[in-house]
Amino acid sequence: MRDHRGLFCAALAGAAFGCSGAPGAPTADSEVVAPNEVVDFGALYATNCAGCHGENGAGGAAVALADPGYLAIADDAAIRRVTANGVPGTAMPAFAQSAGGLLTDEQIDVVVNGIRTRWAKPNALGGREAPPYAAATRGDPARGADVYARDCGSCHGADGRGGPRASSIVDRAFLALVSDQSLRTAIIAGRPELGAPHARIDAAGGSAISSEDVSNVVSWLATQRPRPAQTASREAKKTDSLIVGGLE
Repeated sequence: MRDHRGLFCAALAGAAFGCSGAPGAPTADSEVVAPNEVVDFGALYATNCAGCHGENGAGGAAVALADPGYLAIADDAAIRRVTANGVPGTAMPAFAQSAGGLLTDEQIDVVVNGIRTRWAKPNALGGREAPPYAAATRGDPARGADVYARDCGSCHGADGRGGPRASSIVDRAFLALVSDQSLRTAIIAGRPELGAPHARIDAAGGSAISSEDVSNVVSWLATQRPRPAQTASREAKKTDSLIVGGLE
């Protein structure tokens, strides 16, 4: 008969000194980290941001965060505010726990600092001054129509419904999903991943677009949004339909 005393003693030794060396035992680096304890930028960005802003900040449904031009006009306070609190009325949600999201203040800081340290570039504007990120006053839609015709129509079409080099900019479904600030940011910083130029590039008339011009264009675009009464009327006519919201 086979002697099992050696195996029995080995089993006792394993029980006494732990099972860390046993086959299949978990290693120290395989321990599960609680979601609110994750402080790695790559993990936080991939989980919370990449779906809209693209892998490695390359852009997608929302603005490219890896664009040095965008980061040159949007300071840390602006990026943190939007990340933490979201943008009401758009598809940009609030991520901070204090605003109903899932991220702690420390995690919000990791995201903001990671975006800045990885993708911002010194002197990204080439020494030129761009219009400020936020508008000081509301624009004039009538003047905005003139600015649009001068600086934007050659790409987006004379009526804004699309042209040879760019798509419609007055599509109501699109305008209903983006804020005025998002429109302003896109005009100033452009959407390089979509081939849209930024405000530092000279316009067709030979002069770069001014802050006032940007405000006026945004105001004109805002007038193209569907009014709440119009939206309610259309929704009342929908039957057996599923409405899927887009992403900013």
